[in-house]
Amino acid sequence: MVVLLGDKCAEYGGQVDVEAHIETCSGILWRELEHSGDEILQLVIQCAEELPHKSTLYATLVGLLNLEDEEFGRKVVDTSHAKLQDALDSENCNKIRILMRFITVLMCSNVIPPSSVIEVFETLLSSATTTVDEERGNLAWQARADFYIFCILGCLPWGGLELAERVPDDLDRVMTEIEAYLSIRKHIFEPAFLPFETPADDNKDGGQDFLEDLWERIKLLCEDGWKVDSVPRPHLAFESRLVTGKSYEFRPVTCPEQPDQPSPSSDVMIGRQRHEAELKYPQRIQRLHIFPVSRTEENMKPIDRFVVEEYLLDIMLYLNGCRKQCAAYMASLPVTFRYEYLMAETIFSQLLLLPNPPFKGCYYALVIIDLCKALPGAFPTVVAGAVRSLFDRVNDLDLECQARLILWLSQHLSNFQFIWQWEEWLHVLDLPRWSPQRVFVQEVLQREVRLSYWEKIMQSIQKAPGLEELLPPKDGSCFKYADQKGDQSEGVEFSLSKELNNLVKDKKTSREILSWVEENIIAVHGHNVSIDVVVQTLLHIGSKSFSHLFTVLERYGNIISKLGSGQSNEILVIEETSKIFQNNTQMAAIAIDRMMVYRIVSNLSIVTWVFSPSNVEQFHTSDRPWEILRNALDKTYNRISDLRKGVISVEKSVQKAIEAKAKAQADLDSAEALLEAAESEELQGQMAVKLKRLKAAVDRTKQEESSEQESLEAKDALLSRALSENEVLFITLYRCFSDALMKHLSVDLTEKQEDVLGTDQREQMSIDSEEPSAMDADDDERRNQRFSKSNGLHSQAEQQWCRCTLGQLRALTRKYATEIWPHIDKIDAEVFTGDIHPSIVKAIYSALRRPV
Repeated sequence: MVVLLGDKCAEYGGQVDVEAHIETCSGILWRELEHSGDEILQLVIQCAEELPHKSTLYATLVGLLNLEDEEFGRKVVDTSHAKLQDALDSENCNKIRILMRFITVLMCSNVIPPSSVIEVFETLLSSATTTVDEERGNLAWQARADFYIFCILGCLPWGGLELAERVPDDLDRVMTEIEAYLSIRKHIFEPAFLPFETPADDNKDGGQDFLEDLWERIKLLCEDGWKVDSVPRPHLAFESRLVTGKSYEFRPVTCPEQPDQPSPSSDVMIGRQRHEAELKYPQRIQRLHIFPVSRTEENMKPIDRFVVEEYLLDIMLYLNGCRKQCAAYMASLPVTFRYEYLMAETIFSQLLLLPNPPFKGCYYALVIIDLCKALPGAFPTVVAGAVRSLFDRVNDLDLECQARLILWLSQHLSNFQFIWQWEEWLHVLDLPRWSPQRVFVQEVLQREVRLSYWEKIMQSIQKAPGLEELLPPKDGSCFKYADQKGDQSEGVEFSLSKELNNLVKDKKTSREILSWVEENIIAVHGHNVSIDVVVQTLLHIGSKSFSHLFTVLERYGNIISKLGSGQSNEILVIEETSKIFQNNTQMAAIAIDRMMVYRIVSNLSIVTWVFSPSNVEQFHTSDRPWEILRNALDKTYNRISDLRKGVISVEKSVQKAIEAKAKAQADLDSAEALLEAAESEELQGQMAVKLKRLKAAVDRTKQEESSEQESLEAKDALLSRALSENEVLFITLYRCFSDALMKHLSVDLTEKQEDVLGTDQREQMSIDSEEPSAMDADDDERRNQRFSKSNGLHSQAEQQWCRCTLGQLRALTRKYATEIWPHIDKIDAEVFTGDIHPSIVKAIYSALRRPV
C-alpha cells in the first residue's frame, strides 16, 4: 500500500480520490506503528527516496502519522538528517537532491519548521559562494557550487509557496544571495559537450547555461505567486489538521571542505581538479531542443518544463530495473497538460548526453518501446518526428551522438518489424558517399542486418528502391582461396590452404599444425605467405557463426599468435582478418576483438592498423575503422578497471588480515599475562594449552597477512604495467591522429578559421517534426565553398574528412578523459610539441575541459 500510494488516484491517471487514499493508508500504518514502527519508518523513507515523483504524498502521509505518534515524526526528521549529511559527505548527488526536496515537502506538512529549511539552504549557499570566490575559493570546483545552487532552486517549486507565506523575509534573502552568486560565478559554455554544433534558430537559449535557465524560470515563478500546477499539493486537504502537529528542528548540516588549490598552480593541475569535480557533480541534462518550444511547452508555464523533466529523470533513474513500471509512471504524471513531446525530448537528451549517459543506450530503447505500447495513439508519432528532426540536423550532430542514435534506431526498428518510411530518405542516394545523412542511413541499415538477416531488411525497404545499394553485400566472407562456386581453386597457396583445411577437419593438434606450417609454408614461401594462408583459412572455417569463430581462435589462436609475433606481423594478421570479413563489419570487429582478448594482437597494433592508408580513406564514409578502434580502447579500459577493482579488493583483505593479526596478538599477550599470574598448576596447565593454540593463531594470521601483501604487490605491479602501457597507447593514438590530420589541414589557419572546423555555418530551416523535410543542397554547396576557401582544403570530401576525424578525436578524448589526465604531462611533452596543428590541440583540450 505504501509503495503504490496514489498510483490509482486521479492525478496519476486513476479514479481514486488521493486524500481518501492517503487517509486510509495513514490509518492502517498508525495501527501497526506500535509493532512495526522501525520497518514502516524505513519503508516510508525508502519510498520517498526512490519514488521522488510522489514525495508530496509521502510527506503528507508522514504529517498525518506525526499527529498520532510524535515519536515517529521525530524519527523521520532525524533519519532524513542523517541520510542528507551522509549524502553530502559521500558526494552522492542524487540523494542530496532528493532528500532536500523531501525535507522541503515535510516542511509543507508542518513536520519541519521553515526556518530549518532556510538554514539548510544558507549552509549550501555559503559553501557555494566560498568556492567561487577568487581569493578564498577554488574555481576548479565550481561544478559542486553550481550543484548546490541547483538543489536549492530545485526545491522551490515544491515549497516556495509555503516559504513565501511563512518566512517571506528569509526567502527573499536566499533569493538575493543566489542572485549574487550567479553574478560572480563563471558562465559555462562548452561546445565540445553540446550534442549540436549549431543550435536551431527557434530553439536558442539566449546563451544561458543550465543554472541561469533555471534561475530565470524560478524568477517567473516568484512573480506568479509561486503557483505550480504540475506539483500536487495533497497536504492542503489536511491543512487544518496538520497545523496542529508538532514540528521538529532539522539539525544543521555541514558541507565537505573544499579541496585546496593546486600548488604550484598550472592549467594541468587545475584541469585535473576540474575534471574530478565534473565527474562527481555532473550536469543532469543537456536539452536537445528537437522540437519547437511551441510544442514541448504547449499549455504549460516555464517552471512546469523543469518539474516534468525532474519527474521523468527521477523515474528513469530509480526504476531502471523495472522498465514496464518505469514506462507506466512516465505515461501518467500528475499534470493536466500534454507532455509527449517534452517526454521524448527528455529521453533523447539522456540518450545523447555527453560525455556519458547515465545508463546504457539499450535501456532508453526499452523505455521508448514500452512508452510506444503504453501510449499507442500519441507517442509513436512523436518518436518518429524526433527521428526526422534529428536526421535533418545530423550534419551538426556530434559524432558520438550519431553513433548512439544509429544504434538506438536500429534496435528500435527491430522491435517494430523494421517498419519505417524509408522513401522519405531516398534523396540520400543523390548525395556524395561522404554526406552525413547518407552515411547515417547506410549505418542504420547495416546495423539492422546484424539484428536480423539480409533478406528481411531487403524486404523492409521495398518501397524505397535504390536503398539496397546502401546495404552490405549479402555474402559475408571473402575467402581468397575459393572460386566463385565456393570450391578451392588450384595453385600453390590454394593447395596449401586446402591441406591446412583438411588438417583442421582431421582434428590435428595446434602443435602438429604449427609444425606443418613451419615445414611447408614458412620454410618454402616465407613468413608473410604463412600469415596470409593460415589466417585466411582458419577464419574461413570459423566464419559460419560466432561460436565457430570463437572455437577456432581458442583452439588454433596460438598458431596465429606465434606467426604474428611482433607489431608488423600483428598488423598483417589484422589486415588479413579485415580482408576476409570485408563484407561483414560485425564479424571483422568481433574477430579482432577476440584476438585482442587472446593476446594474439595488441591494442597498439590495432591503433596503428586503423590509421593505415586504406582505413584513413574510410574515416568519413564508414564507421568500420572507428568501431574497431573503440572496441580496442574499451577493452583496454575494462582491463584497467578490473585491475583497479582487484587492487581495492586485495587492500581490503590486507586490512582484515592486519586486524585479525592484531586481535590474535592481543589475545596472546592477554593469555601470557594470565599465565604469569596463575597460581595453581591446574590453571597453569590450562593456560599453557590455550597459549599454544593462540601462538598457532598468531602464526597463521601472520602467514595470511604475508600472503595478502604478496598478492597486493603482484596486483599493484600488474596495474602499474597496465597504466604504463595505457600511456604508450594514448601517445600512439594522438600521434596517429596528428600525422593523419596534418596531411589535410592547412598549416597557416588563423584562430577564426579554426572555429570553422568545429562549426557548421549553414542556415537552419524550421523543422516540422511530423513531415519529412528536404535538404537544401544549394545552401550546403555555398557553405562548403566558403569552408574550402577559408581553410585551404581542396574539396568538399576533404573538408568532411577533416570534420569527421577531428570529431572522432574529440569524442575519444572526451570518453577516456579519466584515463588521459594521469598521463597528460607525458602527452604534452611528446605530442603537443613542434608543428602540431592548432585545430588538433583545440579538439583535445576542449574535450578535456582544458584552457587552450
